[in-house]
Amino acid sequence: GKHGSILIRQKSGAEVELGDLLLVKQKEASVLLQVYDVIYSSQIPAKHLEMISGMKLEGYGADLDFMDPALRNYVLVQVKAVAKIEDNRVRIPKTLPPFMGNVRHVTKEDFDFLTKPSNPVFFGNIRSGSKVLAVPVYLNGLKMFTHHILVPATTGRGKSNLVKVMVWDVLDKDFCGVLVLDPHDEYFGRHGKGLKDHSTSKRNLMYYSPRPVRGSISLIFNLSLIRPWHFRGIVKFTEAQQQALIVAHNTYQENWLTEIARGSPLENVDPRTISVLQRKMDALLGIYAEDDGIVHSRTNVFSTSMGNSTLKDILEGLENSKKLVLDTSFFTDEVELLIGSIILHELLYRYKNYKQEGTLDSKPVVSVMVEEAPRILSSEVLTSMGDNIYSSIAREGRKFKIGLVAITQLASLIPKTVLANMNTKIILGNELVSERSAIINSAAQDLSADDRNIASLDLGEAIISSNFTKFAIPIQTPLFEDYIKQHEKISIKKKRRFV
Repeated sequence: GKHGSILIRQKSGAEVELGDLLLVKQKEASVLLQVYDVIYSSQIPAKHLEMISGMKLEGYGADLDFMDPALRNYVLVQVKAVAKIEDNRVRIPKTLPPFMGNVRHVTKEDFDFLTKPSNPVFFGNIRSGSKVLAVPVYLNGLKMFTHHILVPATTGRGKSNLVKVMVWDVLDKDFCGVLVLDPHDEYFGRHGKGLKDHSTSKRNLMYYSPRPVRGSISLIFNLSLIRPWHFRGIVKFTEAQQQALIVAHNTYQENWLTEIARGSPLENVDPRTISVLQRKMDALLGIYAEDDGIVHSRTNVFSTSMGNSTLKDILEGLENSKKLVLDTSFFTDEVELLIGSIILHELLYRYKNYKQEGTLDSKPVVSVMVEEAPRILSSEVLTSMGDNIYSSIAREGRKFKIGLVAITQLASLIPKTVLANMNTKIILGNELVSERSAIINSAAQDLSADDRNIASLDLGEAIISSNFTKFAIPIQTPLFEDYIKQHEKISIKKKRRFV
């Protein structure tokens, strides 16, 4: 073969599958290889093979067999060299492994060079094909969260499971705060196992929901907390309507939304524009004014009298490395993304001030996790409504220790400039060619030969491609319910030590 496409002959009776990790010695080093294709091969000409198979099919020569079948018919395995390991140092291979060298499957001991980084975040164990090794994989969470993460996969391949494992692992770690916008209310564990079952959840987890349960906080925002720029790129307004929002805010300050609901006059603004904004705010926020001028809300989320401290509590929670889950399962997309926009605008403002003051280094990185990311990061949305706070963070958040975790089925809808800023991609199974192409073209490592590997990834199987790893690492993420059972056993053992 050649560099990037090395051919290996498979021994008869052996089995090599897509994604398998193999090892070959090269002087004092070892070269890690990964399988990306398997091919039938034979020393018997193709027309003879076809004739012999046809004779067997039609009942001629039942005892017909090949001479030395194990030698003359075989499987060729196509691999690429992914890492050169010498003295526990990993380098990118630049030479070919020895010609006719013996190749074997990897073992646990071959990964002694993988050490636990500072600020570790667990993702799963090393996977060779469909075989899982007892080698945990960690990434440096401070670097990884700051430089954004993309989790692309088709439905049912384990996106939410992977993110739950990741958040569970950092729940008791103080280097990061996490904000999860949860449109399916599946992270806290309202009706089953979830983050609430972590041994430190009472101290480190904050769960906001419009449907309070034990351990939750009511999700209520006072209207005075909302600013016109919070709607930017989230809700579509005409230019005249956008200008009217600014005029309303400049005129009535914190009461600008209640005055719009009352239909109060605005200088140099057409009354018809004010009427349209009244209807839009009623449809979006559920606010309206009675004949007596008293403003009411049709929802329990936006209020004129409650929720004054909600935004302050959320921001302080994130700054204190808390993990926050917001149950947005009963909201429209616009309301969910608006709530996130309110929080992120103020968070970014705070962190920019910390950088100017020179105190940013003492603050934790904050990671914001968004499901169905194309709702606010797709080319269509950004073209029709302009940049929003989510795309701004994707482009410049790393300067201020704010990162985005974008979870999506359709990575191809996200602009290349945004994908390029997602420096860690945790790639799960995807059967759509266009999606695999978008992912491969924006990966940190060369995955051009991994198209079949990605298509064949099963539930929980993934490939981590990151600027913070020397090679793309195949992993198996454990099922969340199984993973927390292991954590519970460890907690019980620790408690027994102090009894």
